[in-house]
Amino acid sequence: MPSSGRAPAFSSIGGSRGAVLEEVVKWSIFRLLWRNHRGEPFPSPPSAQPWDDDRGMTTARVKELARACGFELAGVAPAAPLPGYRHFADWRRRGLAGEMTYLLDQRGELRADPRNLLPAAQAVVCVGKLYETAAPHTHEMKDPERAWISRYAWGEDYHAWMRKALRRLVQRMAQECGPFEYRIAVDTAPLLERDLARAAGLGWVGKNTCLIHPGQGSWFFLGELLVSLDLEPDQPVPERCGSCMRCVEACPTQALVPREGRWELDARRCISYLTIELRSEIPEQLQPALGNHVFGCDICQDVCPWNRRAPATQEAAFQPRHFAPPLAELAALNESQFEARFRGSPVRRARYRGFQRNVGVAMKNVRR
Repeated sequence: MPSSGRAPAFSSIGGSRGAVLEEVVKWSIFRLLWRNHRGEPFPSPPSAQPWDDDRGMTTARVKELARACGFELAGVAPAAPLPGYRHFADWRRRGLAGEMTYLLDQRGELRADPRNLLPAAQAVVCVGKLYETAAPHTHEMKDPERAWISRYAWGEDYHAWMRKALRRLVQRMAQECGPFEYRIAVDTAPLLERDLARAAGLGWVGKNTCLIHPGQGSWFFLGELLVSLDLEPDQPVPERCGSCMRCVEACPTQALVPREGRWELDARRCISYLTIELRSEIPEQLQPALGNHVFGCDICQDVCPWNRRAPATQEAAFQPRHFAPPLAELAALNESQFEARFRGSPVRRARYRGFQRNVGVAMKNVRR
C-alpha cells in the first residue's frame, strides 16, 4: 500500500533538536575522516552499541510505552534473517504476486533481513493497532445495490496515524534511555511484517495469511520500529488454526491454496488484489465472484472464529466514513469528485480509473 510520506532511512533521537543535529553532524564528519584517513570501516557511534543494564530500557518497558502510545499489541523480534523469506521467495518466483512489482524487484530481496533497512538494528519493535468497529460485517450486508469497501479503509489512511504514534514511541523511549538509531516502517517498507510480528509474539499467521492474536483476532494494522537497542526478543505464538477451514472454504475466488503443508495466498485470484493492486482489467472469469466489492475484501476475516469476540477500536480516526455507499452514487463520480470524497482515505490507492472499473463490475454483478 502507498504511504503519505517516508521516514528517513537512518535517524537518531535524544535530547533537544539542536543536540540531535549536533550529534549527527559530529558523527558524519568523524566517519568521513576515519574512512579517508584509515582506509578501513568506521566504528559505530555509541548509540549503536549493545545496551548496558543501567540504561534502563527493557522489552517490558517498551511494551508499556507502546500501549501508552495507543497500540493494543506490542512485542520485540530479533533483527536477524527471517526463516519465512524462503517461502516468500518461492511464492513470488511462482508468480503468485501477480503484477505487484514492488514485491518482484530488488525491494523484494531486501525483505530477507531487517538489517538491510537499518544496518545498526539489533531488535525490531512490532506493534498492532486495532481497527475493528461495531459496523456490520460482510455477511450482514443484505443490500446488493450498495458497494462493499474493506473495513480497514472506512476511516482515515492508517499510514499517517501509525507513523505519528511510532514517532511518539521513539521520543518516549529516548527520553528514558538516550539516543539510538531507528527506522519507522508501516507496510510500505520492504519487511516481512507478519513474520516479524509472529516472532515478536503478536500472534500466528493463519490459513487466511493474516496475523491472528488469540484474544483480539486479526483486525490490526501492523507497524515496526527497527532500533539499535539490544532488547530481549519475545517468543513466537504457536499456530492455533487446527483443522478449521472456514476461511479457505468461504473465499469466493479460491485464492487460498495449499503449499507444502501450509496455506498461501494466490494474489492473482484475491479480491483485494483484483480491486486495489491490479491496474489492468479484472479477468472475466473472476468478475462474478467479486459481487459488490469495489475496494478490498474482508470475507476470510469475517468468517474466522477468532474474530467472533474481537474488540472494537475507540480510535476516532478509524470510525466508518465510507461504509457501503450506493453503487449508483459511486458510478456518478467524476475524477475530481472521487479525489475529494476519498481524500485522506486508503481508497485512493485504487486510483480513479481502477475504482470505476470495480464499480462497473459490481453493477454488472447486480444485474446478473
